[in-house]
Amino acid sequence: MSQSFFAICPRGLEAVLGDELKRLGASTVRPEAGGVGFAGPLAIAYAANLHSRIASRILWQVGRRGYLTDQHLYDATQEVRWQDIMSPQQTLRVDVTASRSPLHSLEFAMLRIKDGIVDRLRELTGTRPSIDRSNPDVRVFAYLDSSTVTLYIDFSGEALFKRGWRADKGEAPLKENLAAGLLALSAWTPETPLADLFCGSGTIVIEAASIAARRPPGLNRHFSFEQLKGFDSHAWRKLKDAARAGIDDSVAATLTGSDISTRVVEQAVANAKLAGLQSWLDDGRLRFTPVDARLATPVATSGTIVSNPPYGEQSAPRSASVPDMMRNVGDRLKQQFAGWEAWFLTSDRELPKQMRLQETRKTLLFNGPLECRFFRFALVAGGYRPRAKSSE
Repeated sequence: MSQSFFAICPRGLEAVLGDELKRLGASTVRPEAGGVGFAGPLAIAYAANLHSRIASRILWQVGRRGYLTDQHLYDATQEVRWQDIMSPQQTLRVDVTASRSPLHSLEFAMLRIKDGIVDRLRELTGTRPSIDRSNPDVRVFAYLDSSTVTLYIDFSGEALFKRGWRADKGEAPLKENLAAGLLALSAWTPETPLADLFCGSGTIVIEAASIAARRPPGLNRHFSFEQLKGFDSHAWRKLKDAARAGIDDSVAATLTGSDISTRVVEQAVANAKLAGLQSWLDDGRLRFTPVDARLATPVATSGTIVSNPPYGEQSAPRSASVPDMMRNVGDRLKQQFAGWEAWFLTSDRELPKQMRLQETRKTLLFNGPLECRFFRFALVAGGYRPRAKSSE
């Protein structure tokens, strides 16, 4: 039976997430602000949790109706067959988000929805489930717009961008699903050499290695849907077995990450090992080196750079030297990386001017709450002129 789902993702990645879900077999794929609606059997949502690199969370839609008052929210819960979803012995958490809701208190709205669920289960079973805000067995999300309440069951549990390998997030970590989104937007493929000149904890190139090896990001973790009534353990086992069989750790690739900090590079290496990429480090397909981006050299005649360079909001106090540094990086790219293309994620709209490069594409993205641009630069040698030395 086909069900309705919603996959949450970082804003700006809705289109590439929609493409990913289509490849997994989802139907009725509808990119919306902040995520993608889709349909399919429960196994499609299992597969999305297992394979999606871009989603932050998968939600199962179990109820939807119009509302005007808090009582209507309570009534909406009575239309859901909670007894088929959870047992009263399981713990529950309810969260509410809203956009243009006419209700004055979301806290009271949450209480009415919670009361509706537990009252319905008590009426049917004689037992009322307990509430657990920190580690619930079942988590319900309610979304209120101006006239409609939609009820969802969390299928994921811990956020999907948590791959389980990060030992140290570093000073300004890039979430793994945003890194995967950057790689998708750049149209990078494993046959193309990839470099990250500001690798930090290694997220972009570690994600790239996992993509190249076809390692499902959710293979070694548990999900909330496994605790729901009606969970199809046989279908889930088949999905995982097929995913394991598809891994190819022998694939050829050239992936390099560099950073000015030796300590940061050491942490990136440690993260790669935790991600199961020891063999990639051993044979050099994945390399991390302590190199100033202003002195970087290419490992091939052409390739793709995907980087998240430092920008003001990533550090406090704001570093006045960042624009000068990026100007030098731009010079280096024109000197050494002709034939490559470079993609930089930044919240600084002046980055192209700082680097004295003309972007050929820019995509609006959000790194957490930060509004950013993902700039593409086609690097050619002809436009480079060395800067005049200062007489001061």
